[in-house]
Amino acid sequence: MFKRIIKLFQIARKFSTSGAVEIINEIQQLPTIVNLFFNLISIGASSGIQDKQKTSGEKLCVALQGMGTTFIKLGQFLATRPDIIGEELAKSLEKLQDKVPAFNLYDAKKIIKKEIGENYFKDVTQISEPIAAASIAQVHLAKINFEGKEKQVAIKILRPDIEKLFNEELDALMLFAYIVENTVSKAKRLKLVEVVHLLREITNIEMDLRFEAAAANELYENTKNDNGFAVPKIYWNYTTKKILTLDKVEGVSIREIKKIDELGIDLKKLAENLIQLFLTQAVRDGFFHGDMHQGNLFVDANGNVVPVDFGIMGRLDKNNRKFLAEILYGFIKRDYVKVAEVHFQAGLVPQDASKEEFAQALRSVGEPIFGQSIKDISGGNLLAQLFEITEKFNMPTQPPLLLLQKTMVVVEGVARKLYPETNIWEVSRPILEDWLKSIKSPKSTIDTAINTSSEILKRIPDLPELMDRADYALKLMSEGKLNLSIGTNKKLELEQMKIKNFRNNIVISFFGVVIVFLLVF
Repeated sequence: MFKRIIKLFQIARKFSTSGAVEIINEIQQLPTIVNLFFNLISIGASSGIQDKQKTSGEKLCVALQGMGTTFIKLGQFLATRPDIIGEELAKSLEKLQDKVPAFNLYDAKKIIKKEIGENYFKDVTQISEPIAAASIAQVHLAKINFEGKEKQVAIKILRPDIEKLFNEELDALMLFAYIVENTVSKAKRLKLVEVVHLLREITNIEMDLRFEAAAANELYENTKNDNGFAVPKIYWNYTTKKILTLDKVEGVSIREIKKIDELGIDLKKLAENLIQLFLTQAVRDGFFHGDMHQGNLFVDANGNVVPVDFGIMGRLDKNNRKFLAEILYGFIKRDYVKVAEVHFQAGLVPQDASKEEFAQALRSVGEPIFGQSIKDISGGNLLAQLFEITEKFNMPTQPPLLLLQKTMVVVEGVARKLYPETNIWEVSRPILEDWLKSIKSPKSTIDTAINTSSEILKRIPDLPELMDRADYALKLMSEGKLNLSIGTNKKLELEQMKIKNFRNNIVISFFGVVIVFLLVF
């Protein structure tokens, strides 16, 4: 019980001595009692030295990096939540570098051997020193004997005890979030407990490399027949929860434009391929790489884009894909009434809103963009402005579309570095047109009708039972015994119950100590 409190004090000291508290006060003044606590906890330690030339956001990035894995991940997560920390700070945190010193090769070999067993380990040779190291894992090159052939591979290895360390620190942060939410009234709107809970959910998946392997494998299957895109093959016999083995990438980083040019690869074509391949994944497959920055993209000798690091992937259902394609295509055609109708048909804007006013608002987004030069037009920025407009019409936020929008901005930025005059609209148009034609074709209509009919027929035997359940549910609702909002997030409720129980134990222990003290003295 007290382990969590001790860890919380350790974190608080780390937080205050890193200079993070001073930076947060520059951005948003903390309550006096919170500042007093941090001042007391940091007595005897020197505060982190900050570069006066840097902005508050840049200094916060440096401080979080110095505090280790949990806080790097916290910063990266908050970068995706401008609704909590504001747009300006979120943009600063997007630059947070996930780099830490590597652990040694001897420990890496021990982990590989333990994970895959003696028999498979015999087939692994020439394991290199780490070629890349991040807060959760690091990467080594090696050779494996696979089906009688020698294969060059990359092996990603989780840091020793990283899951234990991360969850211990998050337990302490959960307690801190609960205390702040229940003592500082203004903090309730930030939903700090929910933020920490979501961070735990996301990162615990990231710490199971089988999930990343499955994501890479799904992307490989989706794109294996696409020209210009090559996903490395996964070696499942050499992949476990703690290690991931895949083909070594034979190519150069996409940021090394001079080397790509020397290979004789057409930079204009490469830039166009990158955008089209990303859009194809989003609208055709509904599954896309969600972290396509320059460090995660390589180009091979044939001009193929080769992605790595499949920890962040985006997924769109069929409705969101149709919604995305029709909106982007509507903007390309400058048909704002059509874009407005798509929003209303999808139920994304309240039916009592004015369609004409919404179309006018969309025009206010689209027309300024069309007035820009080709090199400044961005589909990602258009979506960002669209989401700002739709908030005013009470349109609910769509997290999958937010990830897509952020990734689209990054992809367009990479493409523009390759070829600054890339025309985003002209490149996107054929992909969107082809997909919209495919879903509106007679074959697609017949397939949809068959699938719908099949689902209905499957459920006919269950209809009497479903009707009985519905009737019973309506009775309970009329009697006030059924609340549909309860139970939407059982895991989060469980976390909150644990903290409340923990708080009660602390109170009981405190009074126990006081009683013993009075009896003895």
